[in-house]
Amino acid sequence: MLAEIITIGDEILIGQVVDTNSAFIGKELNKIGISVYQITSIQDERVHMLNAFKEASERVDVVIITGGLGPTKDDITKHTLCEFFNDELVENAQVLAHVEELFAKYISNTPISDINRMQALVPSKAEVLHNANGTAPGMLIRQGNVTFISMPGVPFEMKHLMTKSVIPKLTAYYKRPHIIHRTVVTYGMGESAIAKKIEAWEDALPKNIKLAYLPNLGKVRLRLSGKGVNYSELATAMDAEIGKLYPLIKDIVFGLEDDQSIEELVAKMLTDKSLSLSTAESFTGGKIAEKITSIPGASKYFKGSVVSYATETKINVLKVPVKLVEDYSVVSAEVAVAMAKGAKKLMKTDFAIATTGNAGPTKGDSKADVGTVFIAIDGPTSQIVQKFQMGSTRERVVEKSVNKAFELLQKEILKM
Repeated sequence: MLAEIITIGDEILIGQVVDTNSAFIGKELNKIGISVYQITSIQDERVHMLNAFKEASERVDVVIITGGLGPTKDDITKHTLCEFFNDELVENAQVLAHVEELFAKYISNTPISDINRMQALVPSKAEVLHNANGTAPGMLIRQGNVTFISMPGVPFEMKHLMTKSVIPKLTAYYKRPHIIHRTVVTYGMGESAIAKKIEAWEDALPKNIKLAYLPNLGKVRLRLSGKGVNYSELATAMDAEIGKLYPLIKDIVFGLEDDQSIEELVAKMLTDKSLSLSTAESFTGGKIAEKITSIPGASKYFKGSVVSYATETKINVLKVPVKLVEDYSVVSAEVAVAMAKGAKKLMKTDFAIATTGNAGPTKGDSKADVGTVFIAIDGPTSQIVQKFQMGSTRERVVEKSVNKAFELLQKEILKM
């Protein structure tokens, strides 16, 4: 079972709008055993659209189209679908009633126009899919063994249609294989080094189970993808392979991606042990605190953060001694430890994380090379500080350092 996703809109091609629809659609299709063969983005142009529809129909079982269903002249998806299927637009009474109801209930200050009523025009061969959240209906047209589905490009409208209408219909129309993914998250080792450690295991994988490496700023995800007709047998085989993998990477494995994220795990550990946390961040600019506070219930253990971006803030707020800065530089192990101690004392917490480093593009107040990072953890009974070289790209330096900070904190909590 193969599907192609076609997104329509000049706004996607010029980068004005990011295509998040395809990611959502791909995940939903994968859950029911339909693999996405290709994702195509095209402009609102008749010939281009006709060619894309024809090519997709020749290589996949399901073609899902988003966008181009608005009431204005630049949205031509319905007209082009009619041309492709040798069809004509007809007024759908249920869609018209829904459009009029939406205007009466939610857009009372703007009278409904004939342009808005044209949303009720749909290809005569289409099965209408009710769009509870908007005026443009979804449409399903079957031609031979291929199913075409057209949905609005507005994400929250598309998602509702996808889950409430499209997935149930595809499930009913097609007999599909099962697809299972298991993603193991690792920290602290690069992609090539991991590949070397697990080479023999990877080479011995069954033919219906594939491995993909997904490196991302301080962590590498190992995704196992299996496909088969019997779900129970496939799940058992996948779990067996995970069981063989874990001992090979036990020193770097964090867990399965479907489990808690590392920051969620740290949050649970702190809560269960009734421990508190504060942060003192320099080049990370509050991103550690941001991840912590995005988790519900963070107030139980997180007391606050000092974003001491400037050297004088480290000195005046966190009470980092001036002599330490003068003797060792603001980017140093000594300053990182002092920052952590200062945050812990200021906010009276059990643990404190501190980051200081040079994320670039210039060295600023430090003589340290761009990418040099120090992360300190001040705990109830001990302190640690480690130096890292995180590369030369600012965004990568910051994100990798945030991930590393949580990794170090988790290990310190485990010691208690």
